Amino acid sequence: QVQFVESGGGLVQPGGSLSLSCVASGSMFSIYAMGWYRQAPGKQRELVAAITSLNNPHYVDSVKDRFTISRDNAKNTVYLQMNSLKPEDTGVYYCNADGQARPPTPRPLFGSWGQGTQVTVSS
Repeated sequence: QVQFVESGGGLVQPGGSLSLSCVASGSMFSIYAMGWYRQAPGKQRELVAAITSLNNPHYVDSVKDRFTISRDNAKNTVYLQMNSLKPEDTGVYYCNADGQARPPTPRPLFGSWGQGTQVTVSS
């Protein structure tokens, strides 16, 4: 069973930046599309960014031109650089392999989620 460990969240003012990281266990990381999911308070989990096994990124409209997803297969790690943060970006961010890589529709492949990392954008 694959496990995910997310890190890098925090409290930031509007307009600020954060860089998230997610390390996955297992030896088949490179074959999966990977996604960053956001769960805002009282809302369902949403796929905000995904990157295919061929390094093609996809974003939900609300984060385009502000977020950048990348991956390092040698380190089993996927990253999310978040710039120009807005209060509506607040939530817990998780990563998982995704079966479709088409935000915002989540298609997580593994049922074992990590603890997530909290992102709070507030003045």
